[in-house]
Amino acid sequence: MAAPAPSGLKRFYLVLAVVAVIGSGALVFLARRPTVSIPANVVVTTADTVGFRGYILGSADAPVEVTEYADYQCPACSSFDAVQFPTVRERLIAGGRVRWRYRDFPLNQHPQSRTAAHAAACADDQGKYWEMHRFIYEAQNDWSMQANAADQFRSLGKSIGLDLSAYDACMQGAKYAGRIQASYDEGMKVGVGSTPSFVIAGRLMAGNLPYDALKQIVDSIAPAAPAPTP
Repeated sequence: MAAPAPSGLKRFYLVLAVVAVIGSGALVFLARRPTVSIPANVVVTTADTVGFRGYILGSADAPVEVTEYADYQCPACSSFDAVQFPTVRERLIAGGRVRWRYRDFPLNQHPQSRTAAHAAACADDQGKYWEMHRFIYEAQNDWSMQANAADQFRSLGKSIGLDLSAYDACMQGAKYAGRIQASYDEGMKVGVGSTPSFVIAGRLMAGNLPYDALKQIVDSIAPAAPAPTP
């Protein structure tokens, strides 16, 4: 004999009970999940910097090296990456004239910047730094106002195919906090006070540098080869 169907009131309380169980389970999961916190002002060790000068694009034989000091939470840095950098990459870096060196310079007023830089560093472990770099900048408006954007960065990592177990271990261990601090310290030594800033042939230039201005500087240091005569 089948059990009688529960009344409307009983059904309502049954649904509430199920929701409560699911909700408590979700809270337990979130409570158990390790948090991500990338410390600032850490002691930099030799292991943090040995063999690492920054994230490099371009030929080792390029006649001009450009160092960019930038902050992932900086709107001007995001604008440079979206508007100017694709042309720089296509015409100057791929063309063999410029070697690009990206250095993290997380500003104190941007609380998510170190976490973003660390997410990119963990992606670099898996050979996907520049993909993560681009995605972080492209999604800046989505994560920059969050109290903690670690989950958003993890989602970006998933979208580019990262091994999330390895990524999580890297993030939760703050593996590259010293590297990020060393990069910031380097920027301070050369006089960086805002982002983005660029060092080209020993000259420090602050602000969102347009492609044409950058090309003019590169041309003044290493003139382009003349076009072949038809």
